[in-house]
Amino acid sequence: MLPESTNGTGGTSGGELAVPMAWLCAEYVADEVLRAAALVAPGSLEYRSGLQALALTVHLTDEPDGPHAPDGGRDTWPLFQADEWLRHTAYDRPWPPWVEERLARRLAAHGDGPDLALARTAWHRLRDTWVRAADLDGPVDAETPVDEAEQIWLPAWKLGLPLAHLSLHLR
Repeated sequence: MLPESTNGTGGTSGGELAVPMAWLCAEYVADEVLRAAALVAPGSLEYRSGLQALALTVHLTDEPDGPHAPDGGRDTWPLFQADEWLRHTAYDRPWPPWVEERLARRLAAHGDGPDLALARTAWHRLRDTWVRAADLDGPVDAETPVDEAEQIWLPAWKLGLPLAHLSLHLR
């Protein structure tokens, strides 16, 4: 007897177990990058936001069948992709529209498989969860740094994305 599928349908097609390996790999890479940077405590809201933002970036940057280095070697792909992840997480980039567009493109091309379902859930959490944090978009210059006591409500992705970007820089 084959085990039931993890995608909620209760069955499998072709006798294969539907395991979201691409998403799990993206989360693993994001976790490794954030832990190595050691900017916030693992398990904190900031960490979880950064983990989901970076995992989404990693997952959506790669091709649906998995990440590939230019020479086809999968063992070097995190190093190869890091510059592209930095570009996507940069402050001046329109990250939310990029995420929405990539998720829609994947859904249209491949349907809602287990990897995409987890990525969409992560995006909905980042977009719909609001946290109270320092105003990172407020006026800042060399003489007036960010006042962390002055807080505003912002979507979790606005907290996680800068953490993901800075963690990538520190890798």
